[in-house]
Amino acid sequence: MTHLVPLAKEVDDDKVTPGVLGFIVFAVMALAVWGLMKSMNRHMGKVDFKEPEIRSESEPESESERVGAASGGDAGPETKG
Repeated sequence: MTHLVPLAKEVDDDKVTPGVLGFIVFAVMALAVWGLMKSMNRHMGKVDFKEPEIRSESEPESESERVGAASGGDAGPETKG
């Protein structure tokens, strides 16, 4: 044991190292993040997103309806014949 004493004197007291406790804390945090990510993926897999209803191909939009919907207003006067 006496041959380790000179090594202890070479250690700079101004340097701070995390040591074993720092490693343990980091490992626990990494495991917690891993567990949360796994849980999030499981929960996101259960989510059922409902798609908006899409018009069937038998009812295509007319050009004036698309322009009116895009502009947010009335597409103009309609002529009914």
